Amino acid sequence: MIKSVNNQNFKIIAVSNRKLCNRPFLEQIERVCKIHPEAVILREKDLTEEEYGTLAKEVMNICSRYQVSCILHNFWKTALELGCTSVHLPLPILQKITDEEKKKFTKIGISIHSVEEAKEAEQLGASYLTAGHIYATDCKRGLPPRGLGFLKEVCREVSIPVYGIGGIKFDEEQWNDMKKCGAVGGCVMSGNDGNIVIEIKQLILKEQESHSESVLGRLLLCTGI
Repeated sequence: MIKSVNNQNFKIIAVSNRKLCNRPFLEQIERVCKIHPEAVILREKDLTEEEYGTLAKEVMNICSRYQVSCILHNFWKTALELGCTSVHLPLPILQKITDEEKKKFTKIGISIHSVEEAKEAEQLGASYLTAGHIYATDCKRGLPPRGLGFLKEVCREVSIPVYGIGGIKFDEEQWNDMKKCGAVGGCVMSGNDGNIVIEIKQLILKEQESHSESVLGRLLLCTGI
C-alpha cells in the first residue's frame, strides 16, 4: 500500500472531477485518500450549492478517516456550515469576502492566471495559489499552456506557496522542473483513474528498468491500489 504520493520536496494536491471517474465517485475519493496527497480539493462546479453540500459531507468524512485535508471549493458559506475551514476560491469571490469572514478560515487557496492576479490574491489574504495552466491539458483543449516561465514569474513575485496546475502528472522530471521555478507542489486531476494508478505504476517500472530508486519511488513501491 502506498503511504504517500508526497515527498519532502514536492506536494501533490488531488483535484476532484467526478465526471472522469470510471468507478463510483466516493470509492475513487477513498482510493485517492489512501495514497495521502497533501489535500483533496472537492471541485464539482456543475452542482448547486445544496447538492455540493450534501456531497461535501461524505467527502469530508472520507478525508477525515485517512487524515487528508479536505478543501472545499467555491461555496465558502457552505464550508463554514459544515465546519470546514479550508477553501479554494476564484479570485472574484475572494474580492467580495470581508476581512472578518476571511478570519474564519485557516486556509484560503486561490486560482490565478496572471502575475497581477497572484499579487492581488496575496494582498487579499490568500494562503496559497494554484497557477496555470502550466502544461497542455484536455481540460483546456485548444488553449496554449502558460508554461514554466509563467510559473517562475508568479513564484518570484509572491511570498506564499504556489502550486502548478494543468497537465500535471506523476513525472519526477516534470516535478523537478516546477520545483526549479519555485513551486512547492502540483495539482493532479484525481477523477481519472489513470492519473492516480497507471502513471504511478509506469513510474515504478521506469525506475526498476533503470535500476534506480528515488524518494518518490520508495514511497510508491507495493501500490496495492
